[in-house]
Amino acid sequence: MKVKHSTWILGLLLFVVSFTQTTQAQSLDEFEDKVTEFTLDNGLTFIIIERPVAPVVSFATYVNVGGANEPVGHTGMAHIFEHMAFKGTHTVGTSNWKEEKKVLKELDNTYQEWLAEKHSTQPDSAKMDTLWSQFEKLQEEAGQYVVNNEFSQIIDRNGGTGMNATTNQDRTNYFYSLPENRLELWFSLESDRFKNPVFREFYKEKEVVREERRMRSESQPIGRLIEEFAAVAFTAHPYGRPTVGWHSDITATTMKDAREFYNTYYVPNNITFAIAGDVDPQEAKKLAEKYFGDMKKGPEPPPVYTKEPEQRGERRFTIQGQSQPFFIMGYHTVAQDHPDSKALQLLGSILSGGRTSILYKRMVEEEQTAMQVSAFNGYPGQKYETLFATLAIPNQNVGVDTMETSILEEIEEIKNEGVSQEALDRARTNARADLIRSLDSNSGLASSLASAENLRGDWRKVFTDIEELNKVTVDDIQRVANKYLTKDNRTVGAIVTEEDSSSEEVADANN
Repeated sequence: MKVKHSTWILGLLLFVVSFTQTTQAQSLDEFEDKVTEFTLDNGLTFIIIERPVAPVVSFATYVNVGGANEPVGHTGMAHIFEHMAFKGTHTVGTSNWKEEKKVLKELDNTYQEWLAEKHSTQPDSAKMDTLWSQFEKLQEEAGQYVVNNEFSQIIDRNGGTGMNATTNQDRTNYFYSLPENRLELWFSLESDRFKNPVFREFYKEKEVVREERRMRSESQPIGRLIEEFAAVAFTAHPYGRPTVGWHSDITATTMKDAREFYNTYYVPNNITFAIAGDVDPQEAKKLAEKYFGDMKKGPEPPPVYTKEPEQRGERRFTIQGQSQPFFIMGYHTVAQDHPDSKALQLLGSILSGGRTSILYKRMVEEEQTAMQVSAFNGYPGQKYETLFATLAIPNQNVGVDTMETSILEEIEEIKNEGVSQEALDRARTNARADLIRSLDSNSGLASSLASAENLRGDWRKVFTDIEELNKVTVDDIQRVANKYLTKDNRTVGAIVTEEDSSSEEVADANN
């Protein structure tokens, strides 16, 4: 087991902590040993942050896998497995795992047979009906062994709070908090669910995911717009696929597929744990060895090699419908660790970060053409080359073409005239404040450090980001605007009402 202690970043960390309401000022020497990192022989990384301001400990588990890593034909897989992680283990959530396991195996085999028949060149409807009837009986039989919500109930009974998980294009994370005297309980439960996944109620949970898709992307106009926007903007990179998954892919995914996905990506060298609060690092090390030491080391997960080709011309699309109009526009840019990333981040803040920002003052306050407007770098992910996106919601009787004209005019102004030092300083101050707020709790500390370590290779980048922001100049802002925010590099989309579509198209790109 390798052990490392942070020393060189503690001054920055002290600066951040000094702004929090729950931590008293302390000297560098006092704080020097408060952040400890260690890696087990199997590759599992732990980050321990001592913050004994209350008898509570927060836990964050980050897995370096998201929608961008899913196999072709199985979009939504990362999200489906996220749901599975709450279904229990061989001992939690079941009344008889030995018998349940047999039924689950037969259940999956039957579903695979039904799926193969469904997609055969000449599907036999009678055979499909027979297989589906058998599948439903097996699913009912498997349900007899399920102890519903036992995993979450154990956490609740022990004073746990905030249990949840999220999946995006870049990662999957799990988190909750417990009283400090329940540290070993977390190690026991977390190791059990990641060493012994059972895929309990897999096919029922797929329907929950499918319903989430309906609610997010099909029942919400903005969801439809954003999904279409990514698909149009990315022709090769998996960022163009929805994290929630396509309907047909959700149907096509089996328990066998999910297990292969788990075996590929849920390996120790692809997982990072962060623990923040009233915790003893030495005790955490012992418990980590006890509960996670026997987790088998796996091969390096396959990287994403696909690179989005250079866009050779503007792309446009329009969705017609009976809904509030929306406007979206994006430009291909860079991943979060590229030297230009921080300048693009600050450019987004200058354009739309708060009431003093350029677009807010013009479109929301002065002209009152927009209900809301935002600009930011990093959609739909940040680990790979991404998009600088702008989104605007017009006020009543205002067209999406007005949104486009206003945004493009302000972008051109920045490209030609630059921005003021005052605007840059304000954006930088807001960015630092956002970081400080994100670290103003045990859960925020755990999540931020685990994310940086897992996705970017070093948790210290949470703090060195401040230094990088300070290096950005007004010339950098103007340079990245001219480099990336070009006509040939952009994708433009809108939702327009059916009544307006014949007379109000998204404006031609003549700016």
